[in-house]
Amino acid sequence: MAETETDWRYGYGADGVALVRYGLGEREGRPWADQLEVVDPRGDLPALAGYVRAEMAGWVVSGPVELGQELVRQGASVLRHGHTMHRELTGAPPAEGWEAWARTPLRDGFRTVPCDRPAEALVAASMAAFGPGHPDHRPEEADGDRLAVRRLAELLAGEVIGPLLPVSALVVDEADRVVAGAVLTDWDGLPWIAHVFRDPALGYPGLGRDLLRRVLADLVAGGRTEIGLAVTEGNRAQRLYEEMGFTVTRSSLTVIVP
Repeated sequence: MAETETDWRYGYGADGVALVRYGLGEREGRPWADQLEVVDPRGDLPALAGYVRAEMAGWVVSGPVELGQELVRQGASVLRHGHTMHRELTGAPPAEGWEAWARTPLRDGFRTVPCDRPAEALVAASMAAFGPGHPDHRPEEADGDRLAVRRLAELLAGEVIGPLLPVSALVVDEADRVVAGAVLTDWDGLPWIAHVFRDPALGYPGLGRDLLRRVLADLVAGGRTEIGLAVTEGNRAQRLYEEMGFTVTRSSLTVIVP
């Protein structure tokens, strides 16, 4: 079904013509065709979706929204509708200037600390940030259980989206309790916002913005020129990212193929 060429795998039709290409990984304990692209535009969507169903049954597939929607019509289940966003750091400074962002104050009683604490210290605020009703809510991660801690630990250890960057930061309250965080990683040389969270019970809705301003300014001071992130459709944080200069560069639908 597929052959390898550099970092891509290709899927071929019966006539030997390449139909799709994708990166092969693992997600949800299944083979994952990530960043799937249509190579041969001549085929119609129902036929292409039928090909994916036949050759990737049981897989997770992340690809064009239109293809994902057709797969859903043919019985696939949606995991995530997301957008990739990027921001140039050197050519498009904020109106206030990077130095002003670096000096962004936090409200009294809160301070930033390095992101060097164990996953157990982050899990309560992280789970509170993505509670029921949030598009990124994971109902299987209930009551700070082992699964939520393990996923955070893997992220912090660099096992998910590359090694942790030193600009990553946490916010703690007067009791030294973690209430927010911005976890950044190095994804093949590109700084990536892997996880941003804040405890909504604080009554400090601008905390994520204030923290991200500081972090982005630190990246610029360190010579970085670009940054990326992924956001789920329906997440109100997308508006914040747009206000901070991020633009959507790719949209995809991730589904489980029946």
